Amino acid sequence: MFNIFRKKNTIPEGPPLKIDFHSHFLPGLDDGCATLEDSMVLLKQMHDYGYTHLIMSPHVMGDFYKNTTEMILGKLETVKEEALKLKLNLKLEATAEYYLDEWFDEKIKKNELLPFGANQILFEISYVNEPRNLFETIFKLQIAGYQPVLAHPERYNFYHDRFEIYEELVAKGCRLQINLLSLIGYYGINEKKIAEKLIDKNLVYYVSSDAHRLNHVELLGRVFKSELFKKVSRQIHNHEIYSV
Repeated sequence: MFNIFRKKNTIPEGPPLKIDFHSHFLPGLDDGCATLEDSMVLLKQMHDYGYTHLIMSPHVMGDFYKNTTEMILGKLETVKEEALKLKLNLKLEATAEYYLDEWFDEKIKKNELLPFGANQILFEISYVNEPRNLFETIFKLQIAGYQPVLAHPERYNFYHDRFEIYEELVAKGCRLQINLLSLIGYYGINEKKIAEKLIDKNLVYYVSSDAHRLNHVELLGRVFKSELFKKVSRQIHNHEIYSV
């Protein structure tokens, strides 16, 4: 059980990020927060860092996380009510992190997706097997009127030695979102190196927390002090989410 009144975390210098659109704070939907109390602890921590907008994104994945738009929005209302009771001044919304599988294609066809911003869809791919239909799926999203956003591209190690794939993704109109914890090597040294190279090549469009639990949020304090965060802060577009 977490203590919501624990010591406040603050960003030591520079302007904080205001908008985070990739997190797993909605309770009981996936491998993120288990309880409403857990959710409130993490929301308070994000508020203390200076965030004003949280667009939470539970997994939607085949037969494993069978979350629907109705389930996600219902849980969002519960979280919003509790946050209001605790006087957390946050704009809370929800989207989803969709897994590229056979069900994803059907959701595009049936217009069953829950976008963030105006029309943006956050999706991820397998960490193990390279998808053969990645660019085809991106095109299908675009034809359906969506802006595709690929979650944490730095974590797909089958692209690490083929950096041209990242460049092609951006050239095809897919936006890349790297995880903040990658900037301090949380997922591994290779993931950090790829994140830095993506930053140096100006291929990063968004950064987000992808926070699932308390230690992820606490580690953001280290991220905000890092040189890589200072570097990427000059090129990201998080502040434009509500205008695109």
